[in-house]
Order: sequence, then C-alpha cells, then structure tokens
Amino acid sequence: MTEASVTVDGEKVGSIEGPGLCVLVGVTHDDTPAKAAQLARKLWTLRLLDGGEDAVEQSCSDLGAPLLVISQFTLYGDARKGRRPTWNAAAPGPLAEPLVDAVAAELRTLGAKVETGRFGADMKVALVNDGPFTVLLEV
Repeated sequence: MTEASVTVDGEKVGSIEGPGLCVLVGVTHDDTPAKAAQLARKLWTLRLLDGGEDAVEQSCSDLGAPLLVISQFTLYGDARKGRRPTWNAAAPGPLAEPLVDAVAAELRTLGAKVETGRFGADMKVALVNDGPFTVLLEV
C-alpha cells in the first residue's frame, strides 16, 4: 500500500503514507482481547512489504511502517443464501469496538505509528494498493 485514508462527514480522521498496511478488522462473537493482541503482533511482524532491490520482504516493524486500522463488520457478511447478506457472524458494537481499539492500542505499545477510522461511522476509505496485494489474516 502506498497511501490510505478514512474520511467521516468530510473530515479526514486517519491517513498514512506507505509503505504500510491498511488493516480492515472484522470481529466475530468468539474474539477476545488475547486474540486482538495476537493479531496486532502478527500485523506488526508479518513480512509483507517490499524491502528494496536487494532485500527480502520486510515487516512494518522492520521498516517502521505505519498502519491504518479500520473497523469493518462487513467482513463477516454471508451472502451464500438469498440475495441479501446476513451479518449474524459479526459481533455487535459493544463487543467489537473495544477489540478493534485493542488491536490499535497493542500496535502502539509495540512501537507502531497507528491511525484509525471511527467505529460505527459512515466512513469513506481511500486506498492506493501496491500490487494489488491483499491478505486475509485470521488468528
């Protein structure tokens, strides 16, 4: 990713310039603070970023690369039946919001520069994806 941002009601609430990661975080019913911390550690150390001409892939921790963390309940949408997705697998806001916040907080504890969206808001997400390259990561 070379840049990403989140805008709410015309106000840019979070943005980063790459290399870095735009992280869409979905929370389901059995997620826990321990899983949030594990996800943060994995995001910080996962070797996904271009390390330059002679380097192997590097992690955000290797490069000091920023992360934009955005809550995204629609990742748990299920459209296998009918013509409208259901969101039954997505955790409700009172469970999900603290866990999304925990991912961002743990990343900051690890030393990351973290920007965020705004939980529950109608967010406009802009992303310039380098590749494109997208990874589904579950812990």
